[in-house]
Amino acid sequence: MEGQPSVELIELFFFAYRDFVGDPDEILASIGFGRAHHRVLHFVNRNPGMRVTDLLDILRITKQSLGRVLRELVDEGFVESRAGASDRRQRLLYPTAKGEALAREFVALQSRRIAKALAECGPGAEEAARRFLVAMIDREDRPAVERLIQRAERAARSHSA
Repeated sequence: MEGQPSVELIELFFFAYRDFVGDPDEILASIGFGRAHHRVLHFVNRNPGMRVTDLLDILRITKQSLGRVLRELVDEGFVESRAGASDRRQRLLYPTAKGEALAREFVALQSRRIAKALAECGPGAEEAARRFLVAMIDREDRPAVERLIQRAERAARSHSA
């Protein structure tokens, strides 16, 4: 396959992802949760007050799948679901203190793994990795992803200030 990335890169991507999610997977398994719970908790924690419909758009999973995962996160006290102020039918999601703590633990685990890998790659690795990951996202989705990340970063900065 001339001009195509090698199968080796595809396999490395699978192994890197396996190890990247492996640390949180162990913690999740101990409480009866899986990767879908991790993703939901991550985005709810990064975007407190987000609508269920926005979460469906981000995760691209069925409403039924999200409903099951959300119900479990709410029942176990990691996420709160509140009615919207202007539209009571709208469901807004917030992490609880317990949910925030677990999300922070996952970010710390994964941040250490990323920092170690970037350090092994040398100067400029973080920017190169960022460009690569953005390029992996479908072109039409990139602006929305960038806005989501920027909005979450602004909220995190104002929350910690």
